[in-house]
Amino acid sequence: MTRNFGLPGRSPVYASEAAVATSHALATTTALTILKEGGNAVDAAVAASATLCVVEPHMTGLGGDCFAIIGEANGKLHGLNGSGRSPSGASLEWYKEQGFSGFEETSPHVVTTPGSVMAWQTMHQKFGRMDFVRLFADAIRYAEEGFHVAPRVSQDWAKNVDKLKKNEAAASNLLKGGNAPKTGEKVTVPLLAKTLREIATNGAGAFYYGVIAKDLAGAVQALGGFLSEEDLAGVSADWVDLISTEYQGHTLHEIPPNGQGLTAIMLVKLLAKLKNSEGVDSIDRAHLEMELGRISYAARDAYIADPAHMDYSIEQLLSDGHIDVLAKLYDPGKQNPKIALPDPTGSDTIYLSIVDRDGMAVSFINSVFSWFGSGIMAPRTGVILQNRGSGFNLIEGHANAIGPSKRPFHTIIPAMVTRDNKITHSFGVMGGSYQAMGHAHVLSNMLDYGMDPQQALDDPRIFWNEKGALELEAGISSEVESGLRARGHDCLRGAVHGGGQIVQIDHQEGTLIAGSDPRKDGMAGGY
Repeated sequence: MTRNFGLPGRSPVYASEAAVATSHALATTTALTILKEGGNAVDAAVAASATLCVVEPHMTGLGGDCFAIIGEANGKLHGLNGSGRSPSGASLEWYKEQGFSGFEETSPHVVTTPGSVMAWQTMHQKFGRMDFVRLFADAIRYAEEGFHVAPRVSQDWAKNVDKLKKNEAAASNLLKGGNAPKTGEKVTVPLLAKTLREIATNGAGAFYYGVIAKDLAGAVQALGGFLSEEDLAGVSADWVDLISTEYQGHTLHEIPPNGQGLTAIMLVKLLAKLKNSEGVDSIDRAHLEMELGRISYAARDAYIADPAHMDYSIEQLLSDGHIDVLAKLYDPGKQNPKIALPDPTGSDTIYLSIVDRDGMAVSFINSVFSWFGSGIMAPRTGVILQNRGSGFNLIEGHANAIGPSKRPFHTIIPAMVTRDNKITHSFGVMGGSYQAMGHAHVLSNMLDYGMDPQQALDDPRIFWNEKGALELEAGISSEVESGLRARGHDCLRGAVHGGGQIVQIDHQEGTLIAGSDPRKDGMAGGY
């Protein structure tokens, strides 16, 4: 598709040596600097992520989780699950006895062990070139000397003042006079700088043992939670076999459960089976994606959990027989009210994509789940702890019910696309539950409608809220809105769904093509 230069927007970045796309301009600059100094895509990803932990503190942090897909130049792909587990002391019986009916996002009982730092070290040990001291240098400098708050970060920060005020350490370190920093204001986080320096010098062990671990566990236990130093010492990041499906002559690769990559695969398989014959901005396409999304997400909520506890295998859930059963739930003429209302859980996340001069690609995502995670900050280390335990439920017998040392259902998912065993796209879409829908929508934009990475990300989005109404972004036409209403969908305006980054590899031209989502403060870059 040709861009209309008479309308607001931006072109994708074309480069030959390396390309980067992150959700914040400072992180993109960090990654490009590392690449120009001789680091590879994994080095650049770790460095950019560390920077993002400082400059986008509501989205990501050392207290969160990480997933990554690393593609070698020969097309060999490696999946890494860096998600933490529930404390060993957490049991469903205890929560039942205490009368819990759900999980509050600021409760100490939604804090799971942070897997990010272990994931960074695990991928770095296998593929990295530069040492952590160099990779953490920008993050430490921004934390010590300060960074200027970007517009989207400022807007989100301001929405979380009340949440941060609930925790003394968080309020003291992340608010000024009880207020969030304004756009352009300079912010320092010296406690976090000290923690970053400790990890840079001594590796992940400094985070999971000793003084830092004691501070993390103590912050949760002081509020009645179960997280212990033993839980932190047991954190692992695990290499996993990817799951995949074919679409338009390409292969989409995702991380297997406990994440919702399986949901994206189911949705793409359904889209391949029930193709849209109308245009890119048609009512038919919008209805098809929303209904197949509701079907796939209902299956997600029923089945996805820690793989050690799932009732059905991945092979069963992705089998032609199961996809055929799901496809029968689709009615092209109207919304099917019999589909269970899927959970539209929101979360806050960074995603970045990098391809280096040697052809290595990294699709990388890191998150603390809700804005500022649990809102619980470890007081001596400046680390905000995630609330990924909110992904569990309290349903006895359910595969995703909370239990000891168990990985929760996860929304964050990186993706990679190959063709003829060559990497063609390293991409991801942020936004909590929206991510699986975002993967399918953006992939279709590129492979069905010929959009470049920037166009694919710019394209307006639709997703449902907790009441099942479709929330339409401003770019969705009134014609599509009327058509969706005619098919039984409630519709609302004013939404902004997620973010995203893409680096495409054009092997024929020897070109890297990168795009960064306008819904964030990010940018793409290359050389």
